[in-house]
Amino acid sequence: MKARCAVPAVLMLVASSMRAQDLQSPKCPGGAPLSSAQIAQDACQQAYDVYQLVSPQLGLALTGGNATAGQGGVLGGVGRFSIGLRVNGFSGLLPDVSNSAFTPRTGGASPARTLPTTNHLVGLPTADGAVGLFRGFPVSLTNVLGLDALLSVSYLPEFSNSSISVSPRQNWQFGYGARLGLLSESIITPGVSVTWIERDLPTTDITASVNNTQLQVLGEKVKTNAWRVVASKNLILFSVAVGGGRDHYDQSANVSGSISQGLFTGSATAPGTDQTLDRTNLFADLSYNLPFFKIVAEIGQASGGTVQTYNSFAGGRADRSQVYGSIGLRLTR
Repeated sequence: MKARCAVPAVLMLVASSMRAQDLQSPKCPGGAPLSSAQIAQDACQQAYDVYQLVSPQLGLALTGGNATAGQGGVLGGVGRFSIGLRVNGFSGLLPDVSNSAFTPRTGGASPARTLPTTNHLVGLPTADGAVGLFRGFPVSLTNVLGLDALLSVSYLPEFSNSSISVSPRQNWQFGYGARLGLLSESIITPGVSVTWIERDLPTTDITASVNNTQLQVLGEKVKTNAWRVVASKNLILFSVAVGGGRDHYDQSANVSGSISQGLFTGSATAPGTDQTLDRTNLFADLSYNLPFFKIVAEIGQASGGTVQTYNSFAGGRADRSQVYGSIGLRLTR
């Protein structure tokens, strides 16, 4: 009886271990004992795992939910436009590199460890615009196959503290897309559309320095594209919109780690640091309609996809499901 009870317990422990640690061996190469590669392998591996942890969060901060906050249908043809400002935010998971448990070992990266993390509010301001191109074809009380052009501007500020710095090589980045109307909103019908938009972040350098150790993620590029199906309805004082779709993140960087502890000095670079991730995104918008503006609040969730790390993180997996929110202001004419 005891043996039978022990088997499921062992299987649960093995499954838990596999979920926490996907890579069975370090991504960064080792080397001969006391070689530069072996001395820096653990620092390099930590840098790689941090890159894997942070990149999906940057992608989510950029994409958010609705391509145009509070909007479901097309604008209604030439002469109509929309301009909005908003901040996408969520409780993010960042590496606690100042914690002593983050100190790299000089004898290699094995065995894997659980690295400490802290929770921080992650937010990214964005501006977006839409321009009506075609009203659509009239069908009964609505129009179909209308078309809007979509534009976006993302701003990434510089950030630094005693142990980590985030330095974009330029602060601004532009994006573009389109919205195809399936139904134009009328007294009876909601506005329904399909949107596609591509947004990128400025090329960014991330450096963490603590205890004579430096973890570097240089030249990080975050490219995203997202498609959505959205439905909305104006309820006079308020408007509501709901939708969902898929996000695609495509990221790359030069990842390396270096360490200097007494006689032990070394540096190593992680190979193959491209990361792609596809996630399902569901969201709901609520707008308060003022005479000239809308105040829009949004809540959503992104989930799915797999991000592999060698070390695990105390706060959870890099590909964990993430709830997010945004608040914004929109002018539509």
